[in-house]
Amino acid sequence: MSTATENPLSLTEIGPAERGTRPDEVVIAVSPAFAGFFTRTIVNVPHAEVLRQLMAGIEEQGVTSRLIRVWDTADLAAIAHTGAKLSGSGICVGLLSRGTTMIHQKDLARLSNLELFPQSPLLDAEVFRGIGSNAAQYAKGESPQPVPTRNDQMARPRWQAKAALLHLKEFEQIRNGVRPVEVALGAPVAG
Repeated sequence: MSTATENPLSLTEIGPAERGTRPDEVVIAVSPAFAGFFTRTIVNVPHAEVLRQLMAGIEEQGVTSRLIRVWDTADLAAIAHTGAKLSGSGICVGLLSRGTTMIHQKDLARLSNLELFPQSPLLDAEVFRGIGSNAAQYAKGESPQPVPTRNDQMARPRWQAKAALLHLKEFEQIRNGVRPVEVALGAPVAG
């Protein structure tokens, strides 16, 4: 998923992820292999671009973002729900390395969500920006229109084998018993 010539994003752990106190905060919770073992989504969108667009969409709504990494699972609903419970606003955008994304709210059941973006091969920079914008609007107590996405019935069969392999590699990065950590964007790693 990465090449020798790219400069992947660096996420630096800055300590345990604590419950936020800012009501204008959206947590972005990433999976164990995001911007680490993997540096791009299933369709080669760089993780740096994914975060840049999400954060820009959040910021454009006048809301702040905070990044955390969830180490103990590769389940998107669990990652997003954990992030929502740590968010000052109760809203989180959860991300898997392959790009599958979810907007979650702390008061919803783990397997419920505000918006789910399961077709990761169809997510691009514009969609990620819209996801950030919608998450921020939910944090402000608004009810935005769902982010428009493309639909391709052949995406699943076309990408299923690769998605399964990526999930297995993501699963290998899990650190059982390790609590979520807050992370900061670092400078790109020299290639």
